[in-house]
Amino acid sequence: MPHVLIIDDERDLAELIDFNLRGSGLTTHVSHTGEEALVAAREQNPDLVLLDLMLPDMSGIDVCRQLRASPQSRGVLIVMLTAKGEESDRIRGFEVGADDYVVKPFSVRELVLRLKAILRRGAPTAGGTAPLALGPLRLDVASHRFFVEDREVALTALEFRLLEHLLARLGRVQTREQLLEEVWGLSSSLETRTIDTHVMRLRDKLGPARALLETVRGVGYRMLDPAAG
Repeated sequence: MPHVLIIDDERDLAELIDFNLRGSGLTTHVSHTGEEALVAAREQNPDLVLLDLMLPDMSGIDVCRQLRASPQSRGVLIVMLTAKGEESDRIRGFEVGADDYVVKPFSVRELVLRLKAILRRGAPTAGGTAPLALGPLRLDVASHRFFVEDREVALTALEFRLLEHLLARLGRVQTREQLLEEVWGLSSSLETRTIDTHVMRLRDKLGPARALLETVRGVGYRMLDPAAG
């Protein structure tokens, strides 16, 4: 049963979200400060963190950074919860490792449905989905695991989706606009370094195959096939 860590200092709202998530079959824990949440995440690693951007002791951005820095929680799904609707706030969250965002005010019923959809998207896929392999890289979509030279490497959910997207389009240039729309779900008209930041982090995790993730200057990125020449 998926476990959700709710981090919000608006107690009435947190309790309402908690009640509805539990009613939909999820287990939950509620924290009202960043420090309390980080302790809770160490005690029970969540499957998803619903993280308010504005907290009394630290920003949600700092909490996100610390969760991503910990080997225990670096792969957890993180959904930012914020009253700010500006795309720049969403971008900042994506750049530190958030997987999605929800803007206040919202329908609690819609929030529950969205979080369950995100959990399904981030969960291992049942069935016989074939791993995506390239040189020393192997992305096992069915089990949601990534290997470099048979050594498992941890990816965030967003890094996993980005690598899966590029490997499935081997040799084809993906523009920043395409990646923003198809991986991030953001407006393609937006000018941002979000893509570059994530590609840099992902490339560092490819180890000896880092050169296979090519930057096409002024356009975007592609995964090279070494067997193609």
